[in-house]
Amino acid sequence: MKKLFTLAFAMVIAIGCLAADNVTAVFSVTPGMSCQNCENKIKSNLRFEKGVKDITTSLSDQVVTITYDPAKTSETKLIEAFKKIGYTATSAKVATQCTNNKKCDGNKACCKKQHNTKSNCKQTGEKKAGCCN
Repeated sequence: MKKLFTLAFAMVIAIGCLAADNVTAVFSVTPGMSCQNCENKIKSNLRFEKGVKDITTSLSDQVVTITYDPAKTSETKLIEAFKKIGYTATSAKVATQCTNNKKCDGNKACCKKQHNTKSNCKQTGEKKAGCCN
């Protein structure tokens, strides 16, 4: 019984270590995603690429976030996979931290956060410092 418990514990630790090796990449695509079918096309085709663990798409931010195993694939291979289905993908930089007193640098995730917490620029259509166009 003790051996079985030790073996189970070792397996849990091993699985945890393997999962920690995954990498997340964010891509913007051209032409842009305009509907749910565009999202479904990307998700259904890229999920078969080796090493892909998770795919998340966002119509509002126009980004595709892919979690993958770097031992099995790379950003370059994923970009090639986008080409196979008619999209041009470029690596998109996502702000890890966005503060209200920082001007938006054009990053849509940053802009969205600013719109929700600092102002209602998006709703009013205002164009001022710290507001995204």
